[in-house]
Amino acid sequence: MNEEADDDLLDRGYSRRQLGRIAAVFGAGIAVAAAGRPAWASGGVPDPAPSAKVRIGANECWTGPLAPGVAAAAAIIPMGNRYSPRDERGDFIRAVTLVEKVPADHVAPYPGSSDPLSRSVVTFTSPTRGLVTADPTFELAGRTAEYLGVPVARVPLKSDLTHDVKAMLAANPNAGLFYICSPNNPTGTVTPLADIEWLVANKPAGSMVLIDEAYTHFAGVPTASYLAAADKDVIVMRTFSKIFGMAGMRMGYVMARPDVLQKMMRYDGGMQSGALPLPSLACATASLTALDLIAARRAQMQEARAMTLEHLKKRGATVLPTNANMLMIDWKTTKAGAMQQAFRTQSVEIGRSWPIWPTVSRVTVGSMEDMTAFCAAYDQVTKT
Repeated sequence: MNEEADDDLLDRGYSRRQLGRIAAVFGAGIAVAAAGRPAWASGGVPDPAPSAKVRIGANECWTGPLAPGVAAAAAIIPMGNRYSPRDERGDFIRAVTLVEKVPADHVAPYPGSSDPLSRSVVTFTSPTRGLVTADPTFELAGRTAEYLGVPVARVPLKSDLTHDVKAMLAANPNAGLFYICSPNNPTGTVTPLADIEWLVANKPAGSMVLIDEAYTHFAGVPTASYLAAADKDVIVMRTFSKIFGMAGMRMGYVMARPDVLQKMMRYDGGMQSGALPLPSLACATASLTALDLIAARRAQMQEARAMTLEHLKKRGATVLPTNANMLMIDWKTTKAGAMQQAFRTQSVEIGRSWPIWPTVSRVTVGSMEDMTAFCAAYDQVTKT
């Protein structure tokens, strides 16, 4: 980090020791987010791939990138000797502006969404202006804040499993950042845009609302990009790790006002945003505008999800409502960890639980073949 960035952090109440931790956050590179760990955990080394035949535990897509993206990535590999054979980063930004209807200077690409998520925490929170997040939700923002010594308020979801924005504001009226994941991970529920608009309108001056829309294409509902286009105090974050099938290619972007993006760049963000792998850029650019293919993939997920829900309903299972590619199954009296181990005996890797709900497992919706195998395994592990 440069001297200007250090001065900014010190002015906002961070100590010299905390500056070292901030440097560690950005120095760790790719965040190991699938397991809910902060970017610096285990030296940033991913877990080994599960040995199970059916992998529905990490909210990955069941298949790889869309066909136009595969072709574009393959086509650019022979030009990998150049940092920028043409203007691949610019092409990507232009694709975002076309699809999202935001100005080009409101877009910044990143290697996935974990870096800008942690970067938002560093940029807009401090020891005196904390983070407010939901519970349960994706934990990286909260874990980053805790690692840096930033106060964190966790607010339970409402009874309909959407974010309780009024309770979030009440939890810390002086917060620097409010994190909303919609559709939420792990529940898959969509927080109404009207609720998000209320929070943006009523939050404290100088704070930001970070809207994580990683799963929005699976829900097929209106998004919050218009708030970024309207220069509101928001950061809208996307990733290609979900419906686009690019989890291993590390590609994402944020949409926000130019001054907000510039603040996020102060902590070596220019390198993270500017030096992106060409195949990832090309694949993302070609995929983003393939709207028919995105819709078709969403329909495939919905079909597999409906089949699974029907199977579980017939067996009296308790499944929380969802709008995305994940199911939360409540085992009632059995801990989720025990159920995860039981499914492994059937060569099916399901997801984890959250501390607030120790008997509830997240199950990713995979292909129809994946979910048929899951249903068979469910019958085996629950039979008495």
